[in-house]
Amino acid sequence: MSFQSLNAGTQFVATSRDILHQNRISVTIGSNFLKYRTMLKEERPQQVLGAPFDPDVHDLTETNAFWLIARDAEGMLMHTQASRLIDLQEKTLGGYMIKRFRDFPPAIPDLDLRRSRFRASPGANRITGQVVYHGEVWMGDTGRYRGTGLSTVLARYGIHEAMCRWNPDYIFGFMARTVAFKGFAERMGYMHNEPGALRWYRDGSDRPLEGFLSYLSNDDTRYLLEMPIIDVVDVPQPERKAA
Repeated sequence: MSFQSLNAGTQFVATSRDILHQNRISVTIGSNFLKYRTMLKEERPQQVLGAPFDPDVHDLTETNAFWLIARDAEGMLMHTQASRLIDLQEKTLGGYMIKRFRDFPPAIPDLDLRRSRFRASPGANRITGQVVYHGEVWMGDTGRYRGTGLSTVLARYGIHEAMCRWNPDYIFGFMARTVAFKGFAERMGYMHNEPGALRWYRDGSDRPLEGFLSYLSNDDTRYLLEMPIIDVVDVPQPERKAA
């Protein structure tokens, strides 16, 4: 049964669009990653395009990948995310990542890939089938929007888009430990957040950067998107002019 044939997400989409419209935020979704890369060079120079979405390395088309951006009332880039479909075939995510984790590095320079490692968590050894890698999640410093519930609305908007396109068995991503400890996984809607999955080293440093595996099953995602967004987060209301 396809995701589109169910009522899951209908209320979420309607409420989300109202919230974004009230706050004068526009959302654009596309699959041209050459265009996306150029956009980031101009408007998000502090964070380069992540390797999993590099169009020079991967064959990214509308059938297997998309990006999502949001702009504020002044047209400034305030949010990005991207998703990519992966067919694990007979493998588990743990088995896949043991050999391929270096294809999913954080967007930081001077990584020592030889010393870095992936450890398959219990969830990674259960995840299989058609899966979506969810990454490129970034919120810009846009005044009153930063640190508000709008990050939740936008992140789940992207998750909903992935479900409508592919109805995957799982959606997963990696999250830095420092970010996970701030509760960002919960704000995005991830119900499973397993520590110790990744350990990245930088050249000349013995202090690792730890990464969590965050994921949702298909049933988790349906449950998540059936929840009214206003029940899980407070969002800023638009400023009203005095009469």
